[in-house]
Amino acid sequence: MADTIVHRGPDAGGVWVDSLFPLALGHRRLSIIDLSAAGAQPMVSASGRYVLSFNGEVYNFSRLRQEPGLSSYAFQGHSDTEVILAAVQHLGVEKAVRKLEGMFALALWDREQRCLWLARDRAGKKPLYYGWCGNSFLFGSELKALRQHPDFEGDLDRDALGQYMQYGWVSQPYSIYKQVRKLPPGNLLKIAQDCPPRGAQPTPFWSAREVAERGDKEPFTGSYENAIEQLDEVLKQAVKDRMVSDVELGALLSGGIDSSMVVALMQQQAQRPVKTFSIGFWEEQYNEAEYAAAVARHLQTEHHEIYVTPDQALDVVEHLPHIYDEPFADSSQIPTYLVCKLAGEQLKVVLTGDGGDEQMAGYRRYKNCLKHWEGVQSMPRVARSMAGPITAALGTGSWHWAKNHSRADGTVAPWTRKLAKMSQRSCNWAATWPQQILANKFNRCLAVDQFVPGAVDPATPLSDPSYWAAVKTRYLPCFTTITPAIWRTIFWSRSIVRAWQ
Repeated sequence: MADTIVHRGPDAGGVWVDSLFPLALGHRRLSIIDLSAAGAQPMVSASGRYVLSFNGEVYNFSRLRQEPGLSSYAFQGHSDTEVILAAVQHLGVEKAVRKLEGMFALALWDREQRCLWLARDRAGKKPLYYGWCGNSFLFGSELKALRQHPDFEGDLDRDALGQYMQYGWVSQPYSIYKQVRKLPPGNLLKIAQDCPPRGAQPTPFWSAREVAERGDKEPFTGSYENAIEQLDEVLKQAVKDRMVSDVELGALLSGGIDSSMVVALMQQQAQRPVKTFSIGFWEEQYNEAEYAAAVARHLQTEHHEIYVTPDQALDVVEHLPHIYDEPFADSSQIPTYLVCKLAGEQLKVVLTGDGGDEQMAGYRRYKNCLKHWEGVQSMPRVARSMAGPITAALGTGSWHWAKNHSRADGTVAPWTRKLAKMSQRSCNWAATWPQQILANKFNRCLAVDQFVPGAVDPATPLSDPSYWAAVKTRYLPCFTTITPAIWRTIFWSRSIVRAWQ
């Protein structure tokens, strides 16, 4: 199982087996912090009680190491793995995990209590799959590792397949296999010695919903300038923490605001030019490499880029099932793989700007969905109940008319694609939450059983109201209108951060 994911950790590997209990932990190591044998895993605590297999990085490990109770721990090296074990020994599992800031998936075996703990970071950056197959409890970073076990059961989950056809991905906590689940972000799972198969359920140690609701009840009261200063300090500290490494690191640079900001903060705190990597396309409408190169020149990074041909992109497709293990329909996976391959020829670690648009509502879909929600709310309920079926009928009828009046070569005019979306958007009029309109935005089909007979829509963060925060709906400003000003700041200031301050 561990050898199957050697690509995740090519530097070293280890296996630990409990001589008194049928449990084994395997690990593949990508050495980033403490390259010595003192950072090897699976790692046993100084007391001998806990054994840890850990994937990821804890960014605040140096500060945790200095806290009362941990500073007296008999550290053998300077890895973050050892700090996790010290925190667990001193605070217990649940309190220790709440203190971890970073990206992680971990398996911790308590030899004294004979229980296994699984934990996943707050945002779910590191994957963690688990499930009961027969009498065996399996877990790992990738599905391909679980498939190596002789007890693995590979029956497909038809509900998950239907969800994939509808949205283009399989959302947590589901996987493409019936017996396997993804541990939700910010959750712990405890498997005790006497735990019946499928008896344990994940429990949250952190909740995005609670954070959002607390922020809504206690909004920031400072000035606009105060907000900029505080955000700037948070971002600088976050980038600084992620630059702690015993190996050289770089960054993926797309030329957008998010990755440009990350690289600017890296370069501000680095002792030499940061290595940056970007990917370009010969088709002008898809190419962002020119913007990335301009940012790299301005920040004086050591920039590397590759331009991809259609044939090179197609060559990646046959490898995608092996890389992702389950169906995933985001076309960005191809350029992401290629730019990571380019960076991997020189570095082990890169920072990226991923998540910025989700965190700051930068995508236009968020503003458009709230605008549509305002329109829905402004209509009487009776009118809304009539608008939905009428829009659906017009969309379906118009689309069939367009297909029957296709061109000589069998194609239809590009504008007719908008007719099909009328049916898709017709369900917006029946929405009772703005999140439902966002879900409709992602829909590829109207129902999970449209292409997978018998499938039902599983409860996910996109469709289940129990996940949603109870906050006031506010209209978002049009972020695209400030983009030119931001770009002027990037290219004409001596320092991006100083200019934004």
